[in-house]
Amino acid sequence: MNERAVAAGWSSLVEALIEPAWIVDAVTLRILAVNAAGAALIGLPEQELRGRPAVELTASPEDLYFWEDVAAGLSDSIRSDTLVRSIDGVAIPVERSVRRVRLSADAPGFLVALRDLRPQQAAQEQLETLLAELRATLESTADGILALDLQGGVRNYNRRFAEIWELPETLLVQRDDAALFAHLAARVEEPEAYQERLQFLAQFPLLEASDTLRLRSGRSIERVSLPQYSRGQPTGRVFAFRDITQTIDAQARLRLAARVFESSLDAIFITDPQYRLLAANPACERLTGLVQAQLVGSPAQSMFQDPHDQGLFGRVRQHLQADGYWEGEVERHSGAQPARAVQVSWVLSRDEAGAVQHSICFFRDLTEKLAAQHRIETLAYRDVLTGLPNRLLLTQRVDFALRMAERNGGAFAVLFLDLDRFKNINDSMGHAFGDRVLVEVAERIKMCLREVDTLCRLGGDEFVVFLQEADAHGAETGAQRILQALSRPFEIEGMSFSVGCSIGVALYPEDGKTLNDLIQFADTAMYRVKEHGRGNFRFYQPQMNVDVLSRMKMDHAMRQAMQSQRFRLFYQPQIDLASGALVAAEALARWSDPELGEVSPTVFIPLAEETGFIITIGNWVLQQAVQQARAWQQAGMPVTVSINVSALQFQQADFVERVERAVRESGLRPGLLELELTESILLKDAKEALARLHQLAALGVALSIDDFGTGYSSLSYLKRFPISKLKIDRSFVTGLPDDEGDRAIVSATIGMARALKLDVVAEGVETEAQRRYLQEQHCASYQGYLCSPALPAEAFERLLRERLPAPV
Repeated sequence: MNERAVAAGWSSLVEALIEPAWIVDAVTLRILAVNAAGAALIGLPEQELRGRPAVELTASPEDLYFWEDVAAGLSDSIRSDTLVRSIDGVAIPVERSVRRVRLSADAPGFLVALRDLRPQQAAQEQLETLLAELRATLESTADGILALDLQGGVRNYNRRFAEIWELPETLLVQRDDAALFAHLAARVEEPEAYQERLQFLAQFPLLEASDTLRLRSGRSIERVSLPQYSRGQPTGRVFAFRDITQTIDAQARLRLAARVFESSLDAIFITDPQYRLLAANPACERLTGLVQAQLVGSPAQSMFQDPHDQGLFGRVRQHLQADGYWEGEVERHSGAQPARAVQVSWVLSRDEAGAVQHSICFFRDLTEKLAAQHRIETLAYRDVLTGLPNRLLLTQRVDFALRMAERNGGAFAVLFLDLDRFKNINDSMGHAFGDRVLVEVAERIKMCLREVDTLCRLGGDEFVVFLQEADAHGAETGAQRILQALSRPFEIEGMSFSVGCSIGVALYPEDGKTLNDLIQFADTAMYRVKEHGRGNFRFYQPQMNVDVLSRMKMDHAMRQAMQSQRFRLFYQPQIDLASGALVAAEALARWSDPELGEVSPTVFIPLAEETGFIITIGNWVLQQAVQQARAWQQAGMPVTVSINVSALQFQQADFVERVERAVRESGLRPGLLELELTESILLKDAKEALARLHQLAALGVALSIDDFGTGYSSLSYLKRFPISKLKIDRSFVTGLPDDEGDRAIVSATIGMARALKLDVVAEGVETEAQRRYLQEQHCASYQGYLCSPALPAEAFERLLRERLPAPV
């Protein structure tokens, strides 16, 4: 059978095959028959493929050896993957099956079946690409992915899963499902609940669920569980884990911000880039008086309209665009509501590209703050009672005036004003009444001043007046106006009374260059007015300051002297005019200082009374005199010792108690102590003085009136008070016996005393003529240089021994 017949016989067979097929002659290895699929694979018509050597269609050297093996009959059936070459020279991957067949009884051949692998390879490549893309997607997702099969075995997980759960290196390099699940359970705060949830999900493979896990590290993890399907059947479960710690924190911050926005006491509104309101908080509604519906959509410019500043919002907007924020105080004007001062803080909110998204404005009402600030300034710079400037505000104004005066050569005056006897008003009428007097005084003084002048209340009843651009004449005129204004009667609560004042004046630059110096010098001048009768004014003189410093030095030395026991008591005898016997002694304080020498009582006693140290001196005199009188009593020379009692000492609440204790502790017979009181003491508070005198009289001590006739003498108190003796002041004795007036006063006093059964002692007797006249007038006794000056205790004791009265 020839080849053509063979080919025709097999053509029908290979045409029936779906895959490409050839019939190849076993001897020549030529293609005898080919089906349409085989021709299409190579890209040639069937008739051109017939007779073509099969080796020509090989695409690799290995195929040459393949066909040699086939020709050699090494195998009846060979299956392999190989390449065939198309007519275009393209190597086509195929799966090739070669099987020996009998074309005829004497003609062996091969049936070559080919399967084009290109679709399979393309599908494989596509699958691999898809798997790679899925892997990349799995690894690039922000979620941690864990895929399980239906039995709970781990199929896969991504790196993010390992990061979220902090998988150890051992689990990453070697798969161990049990260890993995144990690690996950150990990482959560509630492992039992975690395991129960997993078991529940395993029972319902089609269930979709989500929950939140709290890890021991403090992080919060959102877990989403979805079933995995294949052909409509569940094949496993996929878990997605997302770290939502920051999200929860952000949500908490957002909720907090929302609460702050709603509950803030500051008014807040938010605008769009065109500055139209998008939202406003309740505080904004309260402050503006508008509801949310009225505010939203309105222009922000309407929130801070100021008719006096039309360009306000334009400047605000420029600052916002340039700096991103604006702060300031503005007045908010809104319809019938009064203008309110508000503090505004305005910021812009931009996106990542820098475009404006919103603006946020905070503002608060400053009405109460400004009112409080005004109150604070009032308290800081104003006197609470009168509303006058205080010293701090006065200092600021004077400092400015000083700078101007230094630059321009100007002048001004400072007046220090103190009300006369204002304490009497407070003590008698009460402090509330006194406060009303101070307010009225302040008003009257202000009426005397110019607008450029300043009236300041330092405290109590002390005022300072600053007269701007005033010389000595201007200061004198101002002081006289004030004196005249305060001399007019006051009438408060139906009571009419007078209030005087004393004024000291200091001038700039003559008297001082600072406010403190000027106030100090004006104060010094004012005290000189007080010393000379009050109710006037006086300019400061440098000598005044010298006197003040001298008094300060004297006061210090006096106090040091008391501590150093430099005070001593001298005793001046009182002589009976009838018998010449020594009947009593007046104890007088003497001070000998190593620097000042012998300091006269006329110097230190007034100073002690002014400073209040007279109380200390008086108490010391009381103790020393009582002890000395007790010593003479024990020595058999009893003599009455009198001591001077100052007004301040007498007014002390414990004065009577001190006298009683001194007499009792010393053992002195009370009648040997005599207290000499001035008329002013008895008249200042007659009722209280009368009670205290009766207490002293009850102790048995003697009481006398010292310097009688020099004060405001009243016969009524002589009759009512338990007084036993009058002492005629030396000023009435000096002129005796020649001065007619002194004679009249002395004789009248002695006559009145005798009528009231009071003893009379004449002070300052220095001549025999004075002694004889007093004796003729039946004066009881005298003291003075005629007999002896004041003596130390030792010298007085010698005189006492000589002139003791004869025993009865």
